[in-house]
Amino acid sequence: MAHLYGDTGIVLRVQKLGEADRIITFLTQKHGKLRAVAKGVRRTSSKFGARLEPFCHVDVQFHPGRSLDIITQVQTLDAFGVGIVTDYQRYTAACAILETADRLTAEEGEPVLRLYMLVAGALRALSNGERDPSLLLDAFLMRAMAFAGWAPAVNECAKCGNPGPHRAFSVQAGGSCCPTCRPAGSSSPSQDTLTLLSALLHGQWTVVDEIPHIARRDASGLVAAHLQWHLERQLRSLPLVERKAQPADG
Repeated sequence: MAHLYGDTGIVLRVQKLGEADRIITFLTQKHGKLRAVAKGVRRTSSKFGARLEPFCHVDVQFHPGRSLDIITQVQTLDAFGVGIVTDYQRYTAACAILETADRLTAEEGEPVLRLYMLVAGALRALSNGERDPSLLLDAFLMRAMAFAGWAPAVNECAKCGNPGPHRAFSVQAGGSCCPTCRPAGSSSPSQDTLTLLSALLHGQWTVVDEIPHIARRDASGLVAAHLQWHLERQLRSLPLVERKAQPADG
């Protein structure tokens, strides 16, 4: 007889199934990405339908099934959505985080504890309104790319490893490039932009806070381009992220 098993997870995505059911995609602490069926959650009488919406951080029990496991019990750990869905900037940033996590975990059932912790931390910070959602998103994307082995070179040449800073940046080459290795068509981000990328990757928020706003916009563009180059497709949610206009630095 198949035995129940439990895990904690974040709801990444929901899909309709039949008349009253849904397929829920989780990023879990122990089992990585999991898809399971929630029976009857689209009925108004469902006991745990509201606990299985995107951004929810939950403790879940599953019953193994033939193709998809069945959700038997759900308990809310963190209702991150409460502080996210009422603010468009937070919401679009959070959607981009969930989609990125979904794309980075192609294999189901493979533990990805570091990514799970990154997603939980980013959603918690967004829900609490701790920082500019755009900065939280870019910090998450930089760290998620590091998890996947794709972090752009910032402080050294991506090709030869020569210590920087270097003023050329090429997504195709893997980040910053020295004058010798610089490919044709490389961009030339400012030193502030490169400093910001490094600070976001390493969580150096005191450094981040001192960077001019114009560098934030440029860094966001480089982060998005680098991520989508490696994913080999565009994230649907990323163009929807609201980057609020900032006052001119004085």
